[in-house]
Amino acid sequence: MTQASRPLEDGLPLPRRYWAILTTALGIGMAVMDNTIVNIALPSIAADLGVSPAESIWVVNAYLLAVATTLLSLASLGDILGYRVIYRLGLVVFTFSSLGCALADSLPTLIAARFFQGLGAAGIMSVNVALVRFIYPRHALGKGIGINAMIVAVSTGLGPTIAAGILAFGSWPWLFAINIPIGCAAMIIAARALPQTPRAPHRFDYPSALMNALGIGLLVIAVHSLAHDVGGFVILAELLIAGGIIFALIRRQLLLKSPLLPVDLLRIKPFALAIGTSMCAFTGHMMAFISLPFYLHDVLGYSAVETGLLMTPWPLAVVLMAPVAGALADRHSSGLLCTTGMGLMAMGLLLLALMPSTPDVLSICWRMAVCGLGFGLFHAPNNRTIISSAPRERSGGAAGMQGTARLLGQTSGAALTALIFGLAANSTSTALMIAAGFTFAAALVSTFRIKGGITPLT
Repeated sequence: MTQASRPLEDGLPLPRRYWAILTTALGIGMAVMDNTIVNIALPSIAADLGVSPAESIWVVNAYLLAVATTLLSLASLGDILGYRVIYRLGLVVFTFSSLGCALADSLPTLIAARFFQGLGAAGIMSVNVALVRFIYPRHALGKGIGINAMIVAVSTGLGPTIAAGILAFGSWPWLFAINIPIGCAAMIIAARALPQTPRAPHRFDYPSALMNALGIGLLVIAVHSLAHDVGGFVILAELLIAGGIIFALIRRQLLLKSPLLPVDLLRIKPFALAIGTSMCAFTGHMMAFISLPFYLHDVLGYSAVETGLLMTPWPLAVVLMAPVAGALADRHSSGLLCTTGMGLMAMGLLLLALMPSTPDVLSICWRMAVCGLGFGLFHAPNNRTIISSAPRERSGGAAGMQGTARLLGQTSGAALTALIFGLAANSTSTALMIAAGFTFAAALVSTFRIKGGITPLT
């Protein structure tokens, strides 16, 4: 056995394994949480910088756009250069760009810093799950995947709560400044704890990377154009060009032995259905997490801190449900668990959309908790299916597709919310109703894999 292959077979020795788990948890926690932590402060950012709510959403969109357009390319570079290299580079970029966000004094400056922060997050996300297969021994791989999924789920949900705590003592730039000490600690630990991984012999596919960035980028920009009074001809041109580039990209990938976009994995039915479920679920999730803070802050008159606290039941329910869902996924069909979870979340979103005009705190909180229980029940089983249904040697591609599905869903949710804010009078209720529709769609897609049973880990 070679030195390069030993971590794959046996995992890292203790206590180095624990340090490696810590640095991956810190990295993915920061990267995922920054998708939602800013949402609570958007009303404050918009007021402080003198911009409209629709314009302020670009603070979220810039981050998501950077991640969505580069995630697969960085995953491919991880195969070639080693996952450790890409992960550490992502930490460096993310940490320094967080400082740029904290110092930003205008919307364009903040958007630019957020874009670079998204590039760093893409480096972290693109190889995080692939590193799990080198950190944990084979017999504990299922546990490692479950822990990683739980960290992602909890980080996604805890954003508003963390934001409320920070905003109770400081202004919105501190939401970004808090990443600096955490990022520095993660970089120090990563330098010593992360494993060296084998490097793939193929070269980086620059044309595919460019096509991937242009195709996804234009698609997202086209959706955002609808919310900013862009001419219909321009929007149509953006959609047609984006569609043509993505079609050409897929055709190119089918001819390659080591595709940057692993579309061949979509031939695996459980994998494809889990990817579809993830995209729909995260579209609905992001729409709720952007629209609800504006409703609580601007319509009901709660402060930024109170807004974060009112959304706390959602992530708290995720924290409680995620480990239960991880244990259930080893014994029951992930399709059944995901269908149940998404159905529960859709019901919660509808209940939020149909709240009375002046709801009391308890009415808001229990509805948030219903959404969180549903999301927590869905996330770990769905991630387990994505990783375990792909061949072991394709874990990097599966990880890239997993992250891309999540980010495409979140980017679509943010874009649709901006569109609704620009067009609808009762924007929050409309956004929540559409979010419930996407979540019901996720439940429906999951029903097609209920009969598949449990996907064995390899």
